Amino acid sequence: MSACSIQDVMMCVKARGVPVVVYEPTLDAPEFFGSEVTHDLEAFKAGCDVIVTNRWSDELADVADKVYTRDLFKRD
Repeated sequence: MSACSIQDVMMCVKARGVPVVVYEPTLDAPEFFGSEVTHDLEAFKAGCDVIVTNRWSDELADVADKVYTRDLFKRD
């Protein structure tokens, strides 16, 4: 999934009235394509019902039931 693809997913979700929050610790901006950006992973995980990610991260293991990823084999 390229950067454009994730942006497409964000737009589709937002078009259905679902708020989108972006977790990106390195992004120094309050918004990304009109969505709130957070740097606090624990608050992000606690506040989200669904987490969509390009790649699996072991940091998400405690909320694996909320995670949807294209990285089916957790290696890429």
